[in-house]
Amino acid sequence: MENRGLDPVPETERTGRVRTLFPTWVTANMTVLLLTVGAGLTVFNGLNLWQVVAVAAVAPVVAFGLVGFVSIAGKRGGAPGMALSRAVFGQRGNLLPGALIWVARWGWETANAVTGSYALLAVLGLLFGIHITHTLVLVTLTAFVAASFLVSGLGIRALRVSARLSVYLFGGASLLLLVHLAGATAWRDVLDRPAGPAAMMIAGIGTLAAGGISWVPSAPDFTRYLPAAASGRAMVAAAVGGALVTVLPMVMMGAVMAVDSPGLAATQDPVAFIGELLPRWISVPYLLAALGGMVLINAMSMYSAGFTAQTLGFTVPRAWAVGVNAAISLLLGGLLTMVATSFIGTFTSFLSLLGVTFSAWIGVFGMDLLRGRTYAPEALLDTSPRSAYWYTAGFSGPAVGAWGAALVVGLLLTDVEWFTGPLASTWVGRHGLGWAATILVAAGLYAIAPCPAGRTVQEPDTF
Repeated sequence: MENRGLDPVPETERTGRVRTLFPTWVTANMTVLLLTVGAGLTVFNGLNLWQVVAVAAVAPVVAFGLVGFVSIAGKRGGAPGMALSRAVFGQRGNLLPGALIWVARWGWETANAVTGSYALLAVLGLLFGIHITHTLVLVTLTAFVAASFLVSGLGIRALRVSARLSVYLFGGASLLLLVHLAGATAWRDVLDRPAGPAAMMIAGIGTLAAGGISWVPSAPDFTRYLPAAASGRAMVAAAVGGALVTVLPMVMMGAVMAVDSPGLAATQDPVAFIGELLPRWISVPYLLAALGGMVLINAMSMYSAGFTAQTLGFTVPRAWAVGVNAAISLLLGGLLTMVATSFIGTFTSFLSLLGVTFSAWIGVFGMDLLRGRTYAPEALLDTSPRSAYWYTAGFSGPAVGAWGAALVVGLLLTDVEWFTGPLASTWVGRHGLGWAATILVAAGLYAIAPCPAGRTVQEPDTF
């Protein structure tokens, strides 16, 4: 069990290897919701198979390129991402993006917990003919969250071992599904679909990438045990490669399945729908493997959320901080299963807001990393006015200002079920690129701002 919290890992204990990152980022994408997203690209965006493949290739390169880049901060500072963020925003200033990112994680974990609950219910229905009731939904939801809490509570070694095992299981189950689809699909219907507008491809890239960048603030959490001499290029390659080998085939399979079963794009219960589409000898092992992957996705998110909670002032051990998020996701998951009328609509809207929320932080933190930031371990943990990262009254004005301005711009460009910004009708807003504009605005404003007092800028590392 990992007992280390926010305190940076000493160089003598950094015995990790870059190769462990590949299964980590494969696991971060092992959700059946990618099948539903792929179906949505065909049904709602009107894209043909080759356009879907292009979208599914570009989006993870963009999103996980950022994940890999920000993960370099972990090897530089040896601390979790939101602890390193104190050096950028100030000890008090970091509370603002930290609180927003923590709340956003509630939604991400809730969506995954509900999907995992549906997967377990689908397997029970296929094997034993058990019918879904509200009580059974809450029971399976509780079991899913408890499993996620157990793995994340144990810490980084449990996550690494589980990720390696899950990659083999999920890879084998996905291969079965690919073989089945190759023989059962009416390929003429799939390949003869006309191409959709390029605008819908751009929108699809925006939506798919928005989900991927939610991992960016967590990236240093999984690289802080790497030695400072670890290759930055290899870290970026592991993140991009891990995402590509998962996202590309799953989105493509979802698009293929949607040609004969367009309901996959809009079903309230996407997992049960998938179970009904496939023969039992494929659907049961596939859903079980996917269930394990979704447990680990939630475990990884809870692992990072525990650190975020600690940076917000929860003075409890890391495992207890993880438990706070587990309880919240259980509560919100129960509410979502009772009130959501369109799961994929709710999920897509959430991805858009999630992308903007995380992007404002990414722009500032990423630009600070490009400037060559190094981290002082003692100052990261010192939350008093004596800290080198106290700046002005605990705030780094340039960082907090750039973050706040970019967040406003991103929201103005956002159009979701519950909110439409006044700039959502612009080209950027219509194509779902509010998150990209947010990153650029945040990075640009921070780049032209003066460095806060007491900060030393060094030349960027080569990676």
